[in-house]
Amino acid sequence: MSSIRCYSELALLKSYEERFSYLRLDGRVGEETFGFDRILNQQFYASTEWKRVRDIVIVRDNGCDLGVDGHEIYGRHIVIHHMNPITLHDIEYRTDLLLNPEYLISTTHSTHNAIHYGEDISSKSIIVERFENDTCPWR
Repeated sequence: MSSIRCYSELALLKSYEERFSYLRLDGRVGEETFGFDRILNQQFYASTEWKRVRDIVIVRDNGCDLGVDGHEIYGRHIVIHHMNPITLHDIEYRTDLLLNPEYLISTTHSTHNAIHYGEDISSKSIIVERFENDTCPWR
């Protein structure tokens, strides 16, 4: 696999865990990327061109986390992740990494943060089945 991450390679990986490993960056908070420059960041993500490509990626990924069926993202909680960190150079020169769906994937906010900051997805809390009155000990 190449050093540039792309959807074509990601799609060959079937499980959520394999895709997460492929995308994982293990970065640090405050590390300089395009997202570090708040003004450009806000202008770019509010642009018509970004909103158009965002919709294309969501449809392609069926609204699923990392594009994996069974990992649907509900509501307006979809984050579109640049598979390759975007720099100021990318935004200034409109490089292919910026708006090409080949370099973008749908994620949840928590998956997005785990990709960037190294959180292990296997340590995510297990969903506990809830029952009526289970938090009310006197019933």
